[in-house]
Amino acid sequence: MTDRAWFDAAKGDIPQWAASMPKDADGTTIDWDWVRSLDLAHGVGTIPESTPQSIHDALKADYATRERLESIIAQCNSAFMTDFDRFIGSYRLPRALAYANRRLNDNINTLLHLGEQQHLWAVSRERRGRATIAVLKPYSGSRPSNDDQGMLDLSGEAGGTSAGNTAAENSDVKFPTTVALDDVQDRTAAILDARAERRKAQRFQKRAGDAAMARANLSGATSPGGAALPGGAAASGNATGHHPKPDWRDAYLPGRDVDAVMGIDIETTGIDPARDYIIDVGFEFMNMASPRPAGEPETYAYEQGYYAAGDAYGQSRLAFGVPPENAALGNALIAKLTGIDVRGRSSEAGYRLFDEWPQAQAGLLVRLTQQPYVAHNATFEHSWFMLNVAGYAESYRAGRITIIDTLPMSRQWDPGAVPTNEHPYGDNTLDAYAKRQGALDSAHNERHLGLEDSHIMLVAMKHHLAALKAQGKGPWGSTGRAGVGGKSCGRKR
Repeated sequence: MTDRAWFDAAKGDIPQWAASMPKDADGTTIDWDWVRSLDLAHGVGTIPESTPQSIHDALKADYATRERLESIIAQCNSAFMTDFDRFIGSYRLPRALAYANRRLNDNINTLLHLGEQQHLWAVSRERRGRATIAVLKPYSGSRPSNDDQGMLDLSGEAGGTSAGNTAAENSDVKFPTTVALDDVQDRTAAILDARAERRKAQRFQKRAGDAAMARANLSGATSPGGAALPGGAAASGNATGHHPKPDWRDAYLPGRDVDAVMGIDIETTGIDPARDYIIDVGFEFMNMASPRPAGEPETYAYEQGYYAAGDAYGQSRLAFGVPPENAALGNALIAKLTGIDVRGRSSEAGYRLFDEWPQAQAGLLVRLTQQPYVAHNATFEHSWFMLNVAGYAESYRAGRITIIDTLPMSRQWDPGAVPTNEHPYGDNTLDAYAKRQGALDSAHNERHLGLEDSHIMLVAMKHHLAALKAQGKGPWGSTGRAGVGGKSCGRKR
């Protein structure tokens, strides 16, 4: 399908989702008729007039829409992966919702910036709990009528035309007296915190239920003599009852027979795949046990001249763009971190957007399914592929994708990752792991570009696995896994 016809196809899946997912991640009943009414392809944001109250009202409406969309998107992964009867055939609806939500987020940031320009508020980005949010405060160059209530005086009744005057004082447009700030504050952090508390309560309830079942000896039919209480001495296997809790990332560890893999790293405009854009993808191949395939070129020019390709082959670097609205705002943090200035990556400058490029997505999916792929903190890449790559979620659910993560390799198998006050679980950044494994010189740092980071990750992994094999540890230890290892899913009954 072309010309964004996939949005119509995505809406055609709504009956499947409605039957399987009646509530969103916050327990609210989903209005699927509202979802069906959205123009996902052309935007769901509000375009206001240039008056202060219109900007305020548009921001309030956009925040409300984003909250509804993101609570639905947040529940889709769980609903799709636990749909064991495969009633939901495609993941394109969540991808379409995420596509619209990214543009909506751009519209929100544009409104925030417009409000700053018109002296309606000052914006600060602050870390609150699980999220960094935009906090609106009264504009310091004007006269707040009541700081506690978050109201901004725009009457312009006093004063001349000094540099500190508001837009209202220098305009012929009749502005309202006040613009409320308390009802246009970003609630993302509060929503995520409340969601986490509900999950915590559910886990506690489940553990309490398991304990009650054990006390009642309801499992005695399959456990003669009575079941041990969860966390008790019998369950832990030692007299003290203490047993280190395994990390959930252990499922991503490689096995003894892992060989050909593809390393991949992505650079993005932020950390949220439902709000931000993929702007750089780098990947390459390497064999962990066997030689490089015959006929592969032995040299490749990385950005860093001191990088040697070594055993790597099939290197590729892909650059992608952002919408004009996103480019216009810029992104100083990403520019400093990666060297990529999104102001020059507008689609109007000829850059293709990854979430609008089906051929790029299809080509990447082919590579992701050919062999295990490796990433450092692979759940990050996985979450972005779920909401950006057509067919990825379906392939992952069907067990055609295997993921290996070098982050748990560093945490579990690298004695150099010693816990400290600064790093309670050890320093397991890619930079630190690569340096400990001899893949990156101590005089240089992780580049934060997809291809270069993929390269040092694979070199570190190969060095690490060779050392572990020689020592009989890691995959070759008593708790090591046979086969390729890694995380993959399949149909369950």
